[in-house]
Amino acid sequence: MAREFTSVGVVGLGTMGAGIVEVFARNGIDVVAVEISAAALERGRVTLTGSTDRAVAKGKLAAADRDALLSRVNFQVGLDALHSVDLVIEAVPEHLDLKQRIFAELDRVCKPEAILATNTSSLSVTEISVATTRPNQVIGIHFFNPAPVMKLVEVVRTVVTSAEVVADVEALCARLGKVDVTINDRAGFIANALLFGYLNHAVSMLESRYATREDIDAAMKLGCGLPMGPLALMDLIGLDTAYEILDTMYRRGGRDRRHAPVPLIKQMVTAGLLGRKSGRGFYTYERPGSPVVVPDEQTPVASESALADGARGIAKVGVVGSGTMATGIIEVFAKAGYEVVSVTRGAEKSAKVFESVKTSLNKGVVRGKLSEADRDAALGRINWSATLEHLADVDLVVEAVVEELSVKKALFASLDEICKPGVVLATTTSSLPVIDVAMATQRPADVVGLHFFNPAPIMPLVEVVQTIRTSTETTATAKAVCATLGKTGVVCGDRSGFIVNALLFPYLNDAVKMLEASYSTADDIDYAMKLGCGYPMGPFELLDVVGLDVSLAIQRELYLELREPGFAPAPLLEHLVTAGYLGRKSGRGFRDHTRR
Repeated sequence: MAREFTSVGVVGLGTMGAGIVEVFARNGIDVVAVEISAAALERGRVTLTGSTDRAVAKGKLAAADRDALLSRVNFQVGLDALHSVDLVIEAVPEHLDLKQRIFAELDRVCKPEAILATNTSSLSVTEISVATTRPNQVIGIHFFNPAPVMKLVEVVRTVVTSAEVVADVEALCARLGKVDVTINDRAGFIANALLFGYLNHAVSMLESRYATREDIDAAMKLGCGLPMGPLALMDLIGLDTAYEILDTMYRRGGRDRRHAPVPLIKQMVTAGLLGRKSGRGFYTYERPGSPVVVPDEQTPVASESALADGARGIAKVGVVGSGTMATGIIEVFAKAGYEVVSVTRGAEKSAKVFESVKTSLNKGVVRGKLSEADRDAALGRINWSATLEHLADVDLVVEAVVEELSVKKALFASLDEICKPGVVLATTTSSLPVIDVAMATQRPADVVGLHFFNPAPIMPLVEVVQTIRTSTETTATAKAVCATLGKTGVVCGDRSGFIVNALLFPYLNDAVKMLEASYSTADDIDYAMKLGCGYPMGPFELLDVVGLDVSLAIQRELYLELREPGFAPAPLLEHLVTAGYLGRKSGRGFRDHTRR
């Protein structure tokens, strides 16, 4: 039988501590909420009442339930107030010496059978536990912010934490309506170990001026369906907190350079630019603590018209290719009112593309997203061809052929001879260097990457990839075209992975390495990222959808270009691909899909 917890203590009433207090009190458990001073205690009380009042205003909590919740909380100054509680959770700042001092004092104050827990997100639970005479009763209970909303709790056991304590805490999590994943004491646990390498990489992109803060955040939200962009998330977490977590993970986690905090983070912390809580971080906020972003000197200023930016007028578009991406791109342009010339390798291919486009448009009609007249008009704008010569008078060519550099270079050399001067030549490559394609022509200034995401008619993002030879007019034209398509165009440099893949696939690779090391299961890692970080899919779900062979190829490209040791493909990923376990398309990847 699991232990029945009737009273708990929470030490530290910042955002996390106050949230943890609310979680317990909402579930009928009496809470002793402790701070170091009367002023800090009052700030914690205000945080808690503010959160519960907002829940009432939103209709998520009845006023009577709020009052009952608050009546269960006993606010006290000093640790002595915790002498009779069954469990204490510490939620003070991420400093090991501070936590060790608190645990030594809790060991003295609390009754012998009390469980002592830390909410640390990165520090060693083991090192905290040895400050007590009861390390077998010390455990990590890592809630996620905001604690009342986020469903995940990481339960972190040390090598000496008793099995009974682990079982009691797991049962408590279930009582609180949380999903727990139980793991061993390792730097970053699951979620932070996977999340912060990605966040740090995003900051390095900004630091190197590879892309703007707005474009980096938009790319990950629109390209991956994430609830927040990485830089906005850093502001929410707090840059000082992020720095401490990264620094701890770097020192404790084998000194992986990907966890070494990017210098820009330390500079911003030193300058007091801590994110939302200070009113300014990567973005500027209405006031300290506000989530409302306000314009600042880095905010891009939209021109009155695309032509003011030097964009060329585009009326007629050519699309070369007959695969899934080409088909989707043809539909996107035709629906947006462009005249489209579709070029394939023969009448049979053209007929197949026509049927695919027609089927997709018909689905739009059935779903009420497109009228029959608009469908017919879109189909009427498409001209079908099997010869590149029919692209002689188009204003923009979008290439969507196979991902082989030799094929693309040969195609662009032909387009260079056929197309009129001033035409924009775009490649949809997701991994090859755009400059190699551009230099196959005599007009590299007119060549740009337009990386659509699959399925193109649905996905709202396009990466606009400019090489060192791409003209500002060509980039402006590409961005303007994205806008008329109803897409968000994010501009980045010509580097392996661009924005989305360069940030996404190392994170997926890290998840494979975590599984390979037997630190956790695929299910728990997926739960951790979905429930702890709000990701739409866990890393192993996503890998099986994308295809392990595709993922491995992208990871190899990133590793070859960037030469970062942490980007080396996980051996487990290579072995699964060699064995033919490619994900859903082969019936088996990290999971067996034949039984579903």
